[in-house]
Amino acid sequence: MSRRTVREVMTVEVVTVTENTPFKELAVVMAGRGVSALPVLDASGHVAGVVFEADLLPKEEFKDDPKAKRLPWWRRWAEHAKAAGVIAKDVMTSPAIMIAPGASVVDAARSMDRARVGHLLVAGPGGQLAGIISRGDVMSVFLRPDREIREEIVREVFTDYLGTNPAVVHVRVAEGVVSLGGEVETKSMIPLAIRKSRSVDGVVDVNGGLTFAVDDTRGSLAAGLADC
Repeated sequence: MSRRTVREVMTVEVVTVTENTPFKELAVVMAGRGVSALPVLDASGHVAGVVFEADLLPKEEFKDDPKAKRLPWWRRWAEHAKAAGVIAKDVMTSPAIMIAPGASVVDAARSMDRARVGHLLVAGPGGQLAGIISRGDVMSVFLRPDREIREEIVREVFTDYLGTNPAVVHVRVAEGVVSLGGEVETKSMIPLAIRKSRSVDGVVDVNGGLTFAVDDTRGSLAAGLADC
């Protein structure tokens, strides 16, 4: 199956800062450019880390407030350190989580979820910054037109993968929801068609309504019982 890659959806023109960028300038750049993550580059132009909006919050969060709820000690140490920071190097998250431009959008979504971040930096040749991908970029696959999704399912799932005559199956897509109908050659093809259709970028759900000409699962079931 063809997958949308990070290269296809990432932002190439990235706003960056240096390790010595003052704290206030970080806030000004984020507000002025409408971004919530700033890659931090070292003197050689390599990625040193990334400053997220959340990295700037401790500066305000840890101002004296007797009514404020006390954080666990393990968070107090790290957050207090950031609250005392005055330049990007002090507050940045490092190392930054990087992803290759050829990785799939699915891989990017998984990495964001596991790391609980909203952005990933895209690694270029020699560790240089090639771009940045956000949650919004990942979600862009759901903006694919229904017609485009349908054509991909017919071509890649039924014609190329299953080798089925597309004239005998019906694929309808509405608001990203796929409805399958018609007849495939064997019963075992049905779960494959559903699973592969669901894996197509932009698909929200798949409703299966396929029938089959030959039940090729009976023989394998009988053979399995005979071996018991």
